[in-house]
Amino acid sequence: MTLRSTDISGVDLVILPPVRDLGDGFSVRRALPSAHRRMVGPFIFFDQMGPAVFSDGDGLDVRPHPHIGLATVTYLLEGEIFHRDSVGSIQPIRPGEVNWMTAGSGIVHSERTGPDARANGGPLFGLQTWVALPTAHEETAPAFAHHKAAEIPFTEADGVRLTLIAGTLDGLRSPVRTFSDMVYADIILADEARYQVRPEHVERAVYVVEGNVEVAGQAGGFTTGELVILKPEAEIVLKAKGGARIMLVGGEPFPEKRHIYWNFVSSSLERIEQAKRDWRDRNFPPVPEEDEFIPLPEEPKPVRYP
Repeated sequence: MTLRSTDISGVDLVILPPVRDLGDGFSVRRALPSAHRRMVGPFIFFDQMGPAVFSDGDGLDVRPHPHIGLATVTYLLEGEIFHRDSVGSIQPIRPGEVNWMTAGSGIVHSERTGPDARANGGPLFGLQTWVALPTAHEETAPAFAHHKAAEIPFTEADGVRLTLIAGTLDGLRSPVRTFSDMVYADIILADEARYQVRPEHVERAVYVVEGNVEVAGQAGGFTTGELVILKPEAEIVLKAKGGARIMLVGGEPFPEKRHIYWNFVSSSLERIEQAKRDWRDRNFPPVPEEDEFIPLPEEPKPVRYP
């Protein structure tokens, strides 16, 4: 995880996430958490999955694993993932749809390539984020919500298509239920199209999924795979060079610290230790009809984040 220097006004940091090869041509680029920035608003985890193309018979196989204290948000650009969880949800997700899984007091889920997609092979490209829950909701009952692409609001004008995955932005409000102030948007820009990033939320970051964007009126810009942390109250205009796709994330930061160990997030280190014991002892609820699971890793150790 490295930083790139920039003199662009309104920009705090530009993070270049590392790429981790998971095998079979499938890689993950992790932008959050970073040694340079742990959270942006309630977002504590940001992964780009792929792009990858699976051969016939191959696919994604993330075995059952647990979460507490957060919500996972899965959003695909290409392909399909088959979701199953311990509250009984069985749901394929496809491009433009939103899976919001509230872990709360504890949930277990698996993520795999479905049988039809596996048989035929094909692409997989998407994003998974974790949204930390406010302390009042960290132990809420686990739940799962799926939203079809037609339910997700969007605007389109002057070469800009904005899809609001969750939260509020530019007068839009997503139907996805959230637990705190936030924004999560998918923004596609045609060549030379401009998008004004307004200071509607306290903390904001722009992740460049594809292409290149300049900052209007300033020298410099950003390219594929960079996470751009904006300064509070800053307002910039992004201009695409040759077309681009960006994700805008952010929201109001929490007053309390958050700790993260593996798939567990909490304001309490003691709660994380309890979750570790529960997973070792197999006290989490199982995913129906699935016997596999991912063992608790010995590393990394719990870290107290600023």
